Amino acid sequence: MLNASLRQLLLGLVFIGIVGLEVELALLRHADSLTQWIPHVALMIGIISTAAVYFRPGPPMIRTFQVAMLIFLVAGLLGLYLHFRGNVEFALERDPSLRGARLIWKALRGATPALAPGSLAQLALLGLLYTYQHPALEGGNARERANVD
Repeated sequence: MLNASLRQLLLGLVFIGIVGLEVELALLRHADSLTQWIPHVALMIGIISTAAVYFRPGPPMIRTFQVAMLIFLVAGLLGLYLHFRGNVEFALERDPSLRGARLIWKALRGATPALAPGSLAQLALLGLLYTYQHPALEGGNARERANVD
């Protein structure tokens, strides 16, 4: 079982990661298409749910936070696919003869950072670790139980 300090550290890392990713996306002007808004929406949901679970760590907020982290996981995996697919299309436009490992290598090293959306999935895993056997889910006063860990 996680102790209260480690649990709070995990939540802090999730929050810092969310803010950092949102700043990064804003600086990159990652908003040209509907699909590019997916991480912005997910991150806004993440900021709200992270703040909510920090200030009110009861069962409903923990469950809401878990759902937000699942949204992060799905958005991250979708982003990996979209970035990779876009790089494959671009590589094939430049060199239609590319196939197999050469095509994959070009796509991974393409103009769009193919693995960058994985950071959303990584934050999701940290967030889900925060909720693992959370005292609030076991009943009782969440603040008191969190300090007992």
